[in-house]
Amino acid sequence: MHQKGNIQIIEWEDLDKKKFYSFGIFMTMTIRATVYPATLIRTRLQVQRGKSLYNGTFDAFFKILRSEGVRGLYRGFMVNTFTLISGQTYMTTYELVRKYVSYYSENNTVKSLVAGGLASLVAQSITVPIDVVSQHLMMQGQGEHLTRFRLSSNTETGKTKKVFGQTRNIVTQIFAADGFPGFYRGYGASLLTYIPNSAVWWPFYHFYAEQLSKLAPSDCPHLILQAVAGPLAAVTAATITNPMDVIRARVQVEGTTSITETFRRLIEEEGYFGFTKGLSARIISSIPTAIVLVVGYETLKKMSLRPELVDSRHW
Repeated sequence: MHQKGNIQIIEWEDLDKKKFYSFGIFMTMTIRATVYPATLIRTRLQVQRGKSLYNGTFDAFFKILRSEGVRGLYRGFMVNTFTLISGQTYMTTYELVRKYVSYYSENNTVKSLVAGGLASLVAQSITVPIDVVSQHLMMQGQGEHLTRFRLSSNTETGKTKKVFGQTRNIVTQIFAADGFPGFYRGYGASLLTYIPNSAVWWPFYHFYAEQLSKLAPSDCPHLILQAVAGPLAAVTAATITNPMDVIRARVQVEGTTSITETFRRLIEEEGYFGFTKGLSARIISSIPTAIVLVVGYETLKKMSLRPELVDSRHW
């Protein structure tokens, strides 16, 4: 176990892997269920033209709630749960790359930046097809006119199919229109969004935690400092990468193939202010996400410590 200033960092070799993966799945599922409504709102805000549908985050929340009910805030959630796979892959890649980089550098910023970037690269390769489908499902209801694909009704009842029937419906339409590459639409934009986001988040997280540890009383629990550092890092990363996140959402939902063309058209139609679309929703979702993620992840690592290390650690 290594120590950075006053904050102890649990490394890969310190973990009981069975506990790590068992607790990790539950933690990831809880986080996704908590922040999914904000993710859906952010997607609709980013894809809409100007303020054609919603005037902002809270306006979108209440309009969706009134028009579509609570279920409307969870459109596409079931298919999105398959990203649990990418979540576990992300954590494993991050920890393993940190361990590998430590052979060449003990600098925590370097380890965090490289590991965060590579972990996101691997995870996005799994996540993008799931995101493409779930985002088209998110746009159904009030936002269905903004997407290329719409749910077809049951010819006998006139009602749309339920959950997995809806997913199959959208998957079939995507494949018919674009073939297999359609499921990786926006892959480049996703990499340009999430690799920098992840690469920035981890170094800033450790930086803020270290600075807070210098200001806080010596008996202040590390978990509190980490719970504050996480949201600060999340807001920093979200602000830096939001312009590319807007481009990513539009490429995936509208079906365009050119990042530069989407970039140019956004500036022409909405100016540079268009790159801030969904930022407030992203920050609103990222703050509680970061708190839950950090508290959950650091607690997960502490709970997953190898038995012979438990009694020797003090937090």
